[in-house]
Amino acid sequence: GVEFADLMDLNSIGGIVVKGLSMTPIKGNPPPRIYETASGMLNAIGWQNIGATEFVTKKLSLLRNYDTNIIVNIVGFELNDYLEVTRFLNDCPGIKALELNISCPNVKKGGFHFNKDPRDTYKVTAETKKASRNLPLWVKLSPNVADIVKVALAAEEAGADALSLINTLTGMAIDIKTRTPILGNVTGGLSGPAIKPIGLRMVWQTAQAVHIPVVGVGGI
Repeated sequence: GVEFADLMDLNSIGGIVVKGLSMTPIKGNPPPRIYETASGMLNAIGWQNIGATEFVTKKLSLLRNYDTNIIVNIVGFELNDYLEVTRFLNDCPGIKALELNISCPNVKKGGFHFNKDPRDTYKVTAETKKASRNLPLWVKLSPNVADIVKVALAAEEAGADALSLINTLTGMAIDIKTRTPILGNVTGGLSGPAIKPIGLRMVWQTAQAVHIPVVGVGGI
């Protein structure tokens, strides 16, 4: 969030959701990791982050200087990864909520796995909610599912305090000269103006079905 301090007054916004955070640092995917498309952008950054301990000591201390709410997006390859980072962040002053990321399309395992089946969504949400004893828990949903309403209802039933959607759509780009994928990860997440109508539709569908707050992501 502090990277934007020269562009706008960070005190004027309601909150900042930081990049996905794990307990230990993650390097992310191999390059190339970004590619511009028509009306959008593909990214395959992965879960690159500095780890929870360094975030709290070096980043959170700076963000707390601003009069805005700090929401920490948490990631994990396995259920225990989510629980470990959740328990650690629960005791860190300055965080207002956690956002459970079960929707990243750019990792080989974990994360999106919990978004494929509503029963898995229920389990990871319920267990993380138990661990998140001091902080509200948002659940970030993926558009890469057959029925986002079923996933949203599962998260709500499991105790989610809010939902945020949507994450990026899975896509890819090809170098027509070499006939090979452009991204090092082969596929990536498509964001930008191209997906806004899809995001609007899914936010609308979800808001009709659940009774908890829905955070519209991606220009909404």
